[in-house]
Amino acid sequence: MYADRLSSLPPYLFARIDAMKAAKARSGADIIDLGVGDPDLPTPPHVVEALCVAARDPANHHYPSYAGMPAFREAVAGWYGRRFGVDLDPGTEVLALMGSKDGIAHVPEAFVNPGDVVLAPSPGYPVYRTSTLFAEGVLHELPLTAENGFLPDLDAVPADVARRAKLLFVNYPNNPTSAVAPPSFYDEVVAFAREHGIVVVSDNAYSEIAYDGYRAPSFLETDGAREVGVEMHSLSKTYNMTGWRIGMAVGNPEILAGLGRVKTNVDSGVFDAVQHAGIAALSGPQDCVAAACRIYQERRDVLVQGLRSLGYDLPTPKATFYVWLPVEDSMDFAARLLDEAAIVATPGVGFGPHGEGYVRFALTRPVERIEEALARMEALA
Repeated sequence: MYADRLSSLPPYLFARIDAMKAAKARSGADIIDLGVGDPDLPTPPHVVEALCVAARDPANHHYPSYAGMPAFREAVAGWYGRRFGVDLDPGTEVLALMGSKDGIAHVPEAFVNPGDVVLAPSPGYPVYRTSTLFAEGVLHELPLTAENGFLPDLDAVPADVARRAKLLFVNYPNNPTSAVAPPSFYDEVVAFAREHGIVVVSDNAYSEIAYDGYRAPSFLETDGAREVGVEMHSLSKTYNMTGWRIGMAVGNPEILAGLGRVKTNVDSGVFDAVQHAGIAALSGPQDCVAAACRIYQERRDVLVQGLRSLGYDLPTPKATFYVWLPVEDSMDFAARLLDEAAIVATPGVGFGPHGEGYVRFALTRPVERIEEALARMEALA
């Protein structure tokens, strides 16, 4: 009954986790969910208020622009200029998205023909893989290893693979490993893309979740980046707006035009009232972002120190709200946590074969719940 392409798709990782969690909840267990990266912090009040005002205006009740309201695209350009020093043309170098997942899912359809190669990190965001499969492309996984700082070794890509490659996904600060990339890495990416005629897609959704004074760069800050690629960004993590579904793709106008052609044929634009809320988020006070990072940093410190006290060896993340913990067997470890301690963690293998040997914890629960999770883990030892 189903199309053949569905047989090649693995079950979406987080849907599987939801099913396992629901089964455990039916037993009456007190579940501590450190699995899916959905912020538990509320959307800032001034953003909510902007939505309420805009939603009452009948002018916003019609079909939205596919590309995004000019005012929203201007707000994105202004934010990129203030945050990264990147000067964007709102008319040609900014495209509104229904979250960065929207752009990541659609961009291979614009540039990948059947049999073309897509280069993507493993472990990596599962949509890199699934979007490639839907476009009938061939995924070539770039291993992210601790020995290499969880950065891909572009020199290790076989010459015949590089010749067939059309698209390269990079993601820093990284989900799931929480690794960060030095600016020199993006110089390598630009040079590699130029040499092989590859479109680069930088997934920068976690740039604003950072600690200890670290400030993540944008790929577009790199000389030549705009000639070869685009960056996907999202308001989801920065402003606790995961359910609002709003983000942006910025950078090379021709690449954005191709992505826009796909979007106009298969989906709609972002509700104008939500775009007004996005304008309030991007253009308004940013102290809400700093406050959220302080909360995540406290949680990070409690979890990392607690795991170390249990005998685990792991670095302190500089960014994202994830902790990437080395374990023996990711599925067995995650299953035991859920079955015996009612703790949800994400098995690393769900992010690709090179995620085996790790589990990911999300810092999306209060300190008290993290401390309770650590106490339960200690009881298992």
